[in-house]
Amino acid sequence: MFIIDILKSTLYLFLEMAPYLMLGLVLVGLFNLFFKKEFVARHIGNDKFSSIFKAAFLGIPLPLCSCGVIPAAVFMSKSGASKPAVVSFLISTPQTGIDSLMATYGMMGPVFAIFRPIAALMMGIIGGIFTKLLKVKPTESDAPANSMMHFTGEYQPSEKISFINKIYKRVVLYPFVDFLDDISSQLLLGLFVAGLITFFIPENFFANSNISKGILGMLIVVLFAGPMYVCATASIPIAVSLMMKGFSPGTAFVFLAAGPATNAASVIVLSKVLGKKTTAVFVGSVIVLSLVFGLLLDKIFEISGMDPQQYLVHIHHNHLENFDWLQLLLGGILFILLSMSVYRKYLKNKFFNKNKDLMKEMDLKKINIEGMTCNHCVMNVKKAIASTNGVTEVDVSLTDKAAFVKGDFDLGELTKAVEGVGYKVV
Repeated sequence: MFIIDILKSTLYLFLEMAPYLMLGLVLVGLFNLFFKKEFVARHIGNDKFSSIFKAAFLGIPLPLCSCGVIPAAVFMSKSGASKPAVVSFLISTPQTGIDSLMATYGMMGPVFAIFRPIAALMMGIIGGIFTKLLKVKPTESDAPANSMMHFTGEYQPSEKISFINKIYKRVVLYPFVDFLDDISSQLLLGLFVAGLITFFIPENFFANSNISKGILGMLIVVLFAGPMYVCATASIPIAVSLMMKGFSPGTAFVFLAAGPATNAASVIVLSKVLGKKTTAVFVGSVIVLSLVFGLLLDKIFEISGMDPQQYLVHIHHNHLENFDWLQLLLGGILFILLSMSVYRKYLKNKFFNKNKDLMKEMDLKKINIEGMTCNHCVMNVKKAIASTNGVTEVDVSLTDKAAFVKGDFDLGELTKAVEGVGYKVV
């Protein structure tokens, strides 16, 4: 059956990516131990050109998706970072990360693995300079807020975290639970879309068409990828499939750049927090610069004479016997981790909603919140509510799109704190 063949194509792509994704997740944990967004905020807190360069450079290795980068950007804006620096960070960060760079090297080869972060860096710098030259004025929401200045970690009212527990949370829990929860849905969807493309479209089908390379094909990819919610890692199998069907490496790069850097939900949040003009500069920069660097990458392959298919992973209807034991082992581990992530996100019982009597007994108030799409959002909302006077306990549920709050607090003050970090109380 063709459905089985599609699933096989998806499985083979998954097994090819698994070792690089697992290595990337390990590096995400190690990176998270030493490098936090508060560190970035401290280094881009002025309106100089140096802040634009620092924001782009520091954002390259951070493992933040197009959704997860929004809370970080809002935090930086509230902490006093300039709009040019924030735009620079918004452009460069979601395009790359340690995890996606490992997967890019494994699936697309060294040229893409080197070009991708360099392009993201340059796009971030140029986008930030555009914002500065256009002299976008700060809005009231850009002013540093006192309530934000102590947002330095998870809400812990009185409990001190031991060193071992701290290592566990940052090196194990964050990459293999929190971060994986942020990308699992997109990764699985990206793999399945790549499987569909691989199965239904013949090899090199678009090679001689008018849209395989050049501006026209790239514009079509931008229109397709721009509104999508796809992370830097999930975009890789789709880009591989596009190149297998005859699209140029530059056109594939446009998908790798525009897809992770923008999505409809992020643009809506940014327009509220940073203003419409800044958001327009951000989106416009991503579109124009992804086209420019896509054309540049095609030119690099043309001048150098390199075959863009040389390092590309080609997935045909192979057999599992063609994969070594390490790929199968790591693929099995990653499959279990992804299955657990899907369970946590979609299948786990919504405890408080199903036991309203217990919620009343615990004196918890449910606050419905719009705009949360990942665990970074949950963390930002939790911190905002925890900073509200009178709040003694708070738990935020991504699946319920709600916060469960205990204490004698003012709802108006809580609402202001939540909306100050880019979300809406409903």
